[in-house]
Amino acid sequence: MAKIAFILLCHKDPEAIIDQAQRLTATGDCMAIHFDARARPEHFEQIRKALEGNPNVTFARKRLKCGWGEWSLVQATLHAVEAAVEAFPRATHFYMLSGDCMAIKSSEYVHEYLDSNDVDFIESFDYFESDWIKTGWKQERLIYRHWFNERTQRRRFYAMFEIQKRLGLTRKIPADIQVQIGSQWWCLRRQTIEAVLAFTRQRPDVMRFFRTSWIPDETFFQTVVRHLVPETQIRSRTLTFLMFTDYGMPLTFYNDHYDLLLNQDYLFARKISPEATELKERLGRLYATKGVEFRISAEGPSLFRFMTERGRTGRRFGTRFWETESTLGRDRELLILVCKKWHVAKRLLNSIRRETEVPAIAYLFNEEGTELPDLGGIQATIGKRTRHRRALMRMLFDYYDTNRLAICLDPGALDLMLDFFGDRSTTRMLEIQCDFSDEYLIGHAMRIGLAGERTKRETLERLLPTIRQDIVHEGDRIRDAGFENHHRIRERDPVESFVEPLMAFLSAPRETAERIARTEHLFDD
Repeated sequence: MAKIAFILLCHKDPEAIIDQAQRLTATGDCMAIHFDARARPEHFEQIRKALEGNPNVTFARKRLKCGWGEWSLVQATLHAVEAAVEAFPRATHFYMLSGDCMAIKSSEYVHEYLDSNDVDFIESFDYFESDWIKTGWKQERLIYRHWFNERTQRRRFYAMFEIQKRLGLTRKIPADIQVQIGSQWWCLRRQTIEAVLAFTRQRPDVMRFFRTSWIPDETFFQTVVRHLVPETQIRSRTLTFLMFTDYGMPLTFYNDHYDLLLNQDYLFARKISPEATELKERLGRLYATKGVEFRISAEGPSLFRFMTERGRTGRRFGTRFWETESTLGRDRELLILVCKKWHVAKRLLNSIRRETEVPAIAYLFNEEGTELPDLGGIQATIGKRTRHRRALMRMLFDYYDTNRLAICLDPGALDLMLDFFGDRSTTRMLEIQCDFSDEYLIGHAMRIGLAGERTKRETLERLLPTIRQDIVHEGDRIRDAGFENHHRIRERDPVESFVEPLMAFLSAPRETAERIARTEHLFDD
């Protein structure tokens, strides 16, 4: 009978990881876990302590800091696979999962299915001939070298690409491999996994190639498995049910999707909402149940398209999730920098991004030109961003694949602050109080249209007390709102006093906060 070694890559929600490991190993299977080294150390320690007495759970010997689109995701998977191969010699199948996945069939059904299908399940379509990549780069992912993360080091990423393109520094694909592409959620037999690991040791040229390709988790295993295994022993499909919205984001499943999920011709599903507690409980009970018959109709994708084309909102299977989903996510943290001098907040934000690697976006609700990823048009204008603020933030959390995100807001955006602090997510604010010279306030009056180049000096001087009072009033409104997790630093205070507020705001160690507090020229105009 099949014995599955689940390969779990995760970076958040330790309680859910523990539950998932205990549930999947309770029926005799095993699991190897790679927990992202970027995540909180106390979360990994919580997982390790909870599972250290479980003989069917092991951990990758080396934890990596993983980033979307990077080789680190593939290397982390290989570390977990190596740990599983060594720890579980009786495992017959290796199944790739994320922390957002859950079984949508019983354990009995899953094992019978694998026993009846002696093949490898992995999407692997010809990279150049197929239309798996709908838009964006194709050959550029492979023929140029990519050393930086596109989401966290965007400028470096595209600068290196332009330099290589301008100088014609392309490279050849290893001659004997045919690059394939597909979903990273696979299920492979033991002999295939062992062949893949042997290949990684025997072909350093191929390993060097994929290490600097872009989004290699969609190509590495897909290519190597097709290179090593006869086509007759491969099913080019995934056993994990996932769909994408028309905004290119993974569709999230909620409590009322239970019947839909059970009817699909898949063994697991991704992504299950962290808030879908009833769905998780029902699927958890189902996994241990015996004798369940499943009526496979596989209507999920066609039903989803049908509902999407008719624009249903707020009802079952509706996809306009900014209308139906009212929270950023209970396990997420939104860090808000509030400052009237935007250049000051941007300098501090850059330091935070550099020292903590938390994705950070400047005044996205205040500046039209703020650099944002393409999210299907919802990011196009300030009006759209503001109307669909929570949807936009959820999409940014998903885009950066993170549970922590930092943004800047103007002190006048109290309505946005009230909305975000009213969410079930954790929201923290760092207010930066600056000193304002008369010359700065005159420049501010011109920037916001209260004055022009020809406005008389005496008129400007009459405006100054009102402008200064408006800024004070904005600060008073923020304090009167009584926000929790509201921290403050002031320009007139010594730099040493910034450390404690920064530690609390970022949940960061003192050394990190001290480096951020020493940001050069922070308050220079």
